[in-house]
Amino acid sequence: MQIAEVIVDIPTRQTNNPYSYSIPENLSDQIQPGMRVQVPFGPRKVTGFVVGITDHSEFNGQLKNLSSLVDLSPVVTPELLALSHWMAARTFSFEINCLQTMLPGGMRTKFRKKLLANDSVRDAYPQIFHGENEVDYDRQHFDSRTIALILKLRRADKIQVHYELAHHSKPLLMKAYTNQLSAKALQAAISGVSKRAIAQRRLLLMLHEQPTRAFLRTELAQVGVGRSVIKTALEKGWVKQTNVRRNRNPFFQPVKKSLPLDLNDDQRVAVKTIDQAIEQQTDTTFLVEGVTGSGKTEVYLQAMAHALKIGKTALMLVPEITLTPQIVGRIRSRFGDQVAMLHSAMSNGERYDEWQRISSGQAKVVVGVRSAIFAPLKNIGLIIMDEEHDGSYKQTDDPRYQTRDVAKWRAAYNHCPVVLGSATPSLESRARAMKGVYHLITLPHRFNNHALPHVTVVDMKREIAHNHSILSKELATLIADRLVKKEQIILMLNRRGYSSFIMCRDCGYVPQCPNCDISLTMHKDTQTLNCHYCGHREPIPTVCPKCHSKRIRHYGVGSQQLEEQVKEQFPNARVLRMDVDTTRKKGSHEAIINQFGAHKADILLGTQMIAKGLDFPDVTLVGVLNADSSLQFPDFRSSERTFELLTQVSGRSGRADKTGEVIVQTFNPDHYAIQLAKTQDYEKFYQTEMRVRHLGKYPPYYYTIKITGNSPSEKQTAYEMHQIAKYLRNHLTDAAIVLGPTPKTIKRIDNRYYYQIIIKYRKEPALTQSLDTILTNYQSKQRHDFYIAIDNEPLDFM
Repeated sequence: MQIAEVIVDIPTRQTNNPYSYSIPENLSDQIQPGMRVQVPFGPRKVTGFVVGITDHSEFNGQLKNLSSLVDLSPVVTPELLALSHWMAARTFSFEINCLQTMLPGGMRTKFRKKLLANDSVRDAYPQIFHGENEVDYDRQHFDSRTIALILKLRRADKIQVHYELAHHSKPLLMKAYTNQLSAKALQAAISGVSKRAIAQRRLLLMLHEQPTRAFLRTELAQVGVGRSVIKTALEKGWVKQTNVRRNRNPFFQPVKKSLPLDLNDDQRVAVKTIDQAIEQQTDTTFLVEGVTGSGKTEVYLQAMAHALKIGKTALMLVPEITLTPQIVGRIRSRFGDQVAMLHSAMSNGERYDEWQRISSGQAKVVVGVRSAIFAPLKNIGLIIMDEEHDGSYKQTDDPRYQTRDVAKWRAAYNHCPVVLGSATPSLESRARAMKGVYHLITLPHRFNNHALPHVTVVDMKREIAHNHSILSKELATLIADRLVKKEQIILMLNRRGYSSFIMCRDCGYVPQCPNCDISLTMHKDTQTLNCHYCGHREPIPTVCPKCHSKRIRHYGVGSQQLEEQVKEQFPNARVLRMDVDTTRKKGSHEAIINQFGAHKADILLGTQMIAKGLDFPDVTLVGVLNADSSLQFPDFRSSERTFELLTQVSGRSGRADKTGEVIVQTFNPDHYAIQLAKTQDYEKFYQTEMRVRHLGKYPPYYYTIKITGNSPSEKQTAYEMHQIAKYLRNHLTDAAIVLGPTPKTIKRIDNRYYYQIIIKYRKEPALTQSLDTILTNYQSKQRHDFYIAIDNEPLDFM
């Protein structure tokens, strides 16, 4: 008897130990690991993943049978199954959550399965297809014997399975026409058609040359075979009309073929070193540290080309959706239709179609954001993480994985190198490179030896004494100069909305979110006060609700207000704004970037999403308007984030032949992060910041864990978190540092109270077991609306 080991999805009773179910005899040898099944669990049926097949079980009682199949073929590869097991242990989460994370959005929601067959298979199995080439697969409509037959046909590749998403997405179907005549009848039809019926003869000749092909209506129209000719062909029985599926195309713009660029000496060494690792199939982790504009992308492209040349596939990750259009454009220009794209701004249908192209082997190169690390690529030859330092590579929801760690695991599984690239590597990565854990490759010069931009730091404490504009006089003067020269400008203000908050000048009242412990942000375009945490909105008051004064003023500056003032100060300038509010619509990121790239705008302003990776040759001026905003956060990484952001945004200026300039406006001009970003002196920043981390016992000198608890009751949250802290102090050694519990920086979000515990340690043999015990035991508390989350190596302690 065959037994399936199944990880089931049971809220409040999750476990990483699979349950055993017997496989009915008619499905024996058909079920494979990676399929989803429906199984009985208590009085109900639940969905689970088959993670193993065995012939024995430690359970002594009578095993229950599998109820039915959800999939007819594995949706998770053996590699990703093994990865899910590792991830669950690494991230202190449940394996079912890891497996669900790996599937594209549409497959995690509602879907309908279709069975597709050609004419011969259709006619051979009328009990399945009933004379149709495409039928719905509904488990309830087939008996067990028919399901076993379907599985055999699927494993023999005689039928195909397609998923239709049940909500917004529907399959894209196009009308097509197939030949209905024998070779002899076709010859007779061609001979019988008048020579003046050119389009009819053309259609018949096409059918004669490719008698088994389905011709799309759009293809026929392009060669002059119009609707009237098709109507005639249908009436005469020459062709039969069918519907053909077409994959959704997530790419908005066509691209021109490009050729590899000539490399400088540093780039040649980098490419040669990476190529050798690809050929030797070693899982070396390379840290490519290159100044902004040093040509890291060209290094990636040529290394990827080498992987493809020797029959491998390649995966490239970028941190932001905003970077995807430019990067994907360059990669598509080099590798064409072999490229697939994955990111959250795509529709469920687009993501599933791309996932299917990758899974089937049609796509050899995948480009995407964090979740693309789970792309079902096979035979991977190279994994690249661009801007590896970026915080968006850390998943903040369960499972809380660090993409860099997952990339290294997949590299070890596939025996291929990982390339981590950045102008400002994370301290953890650089420390590993200094210890020889990573192989350091440096690109210290800009491509074609272009000079780094000149950076000027403006002290806003002095500036506001005689200038109340958002823009310093120096920055305003340079903007005017660049507009005259027809050059482009990027302005970054890392705060969305119009103003940070509004306040009554008489009584000091500041409107607060009713659900969160935070003030509301003013949005002038919608005339509302918004909470950026829970989404609460309310109208902007004209009278103070506390003292009824009309002296209500706004304070602080957001990207909306910056746009308004720039347009007022430079009325002839064409201005684009890129932030969360202007990029909600599908394709808006790409539209803004293409507009600016086509020189249809002079000034691009926005939040930090414009700071990284973008390459515009005509940008010669970058202005940073609140350089020290990230320094204000009470977090040990605030200096590192400030240095990274300033260095990255400065690197957008002067990337081609024109000299670049950067103006950094700050109230903390002497802070070492700002001064060292001015000269892009990463080496000195690394040494300075490492001393600070050592004194504070922070990463990379100590490992860290953050445990967060939340519930609607502050009293309950505090009590449960104190119990957890007590348990940890009793089970860990005295060398472990257990901090808290303390309220989070913003204690209440969406009417839930958040407390956290921080653990800092070097070696704790009992830590993993203790955290697993806490994770398992506290599931029962979910019934009382108390939830905990364990974050291994968190990016912040806020």
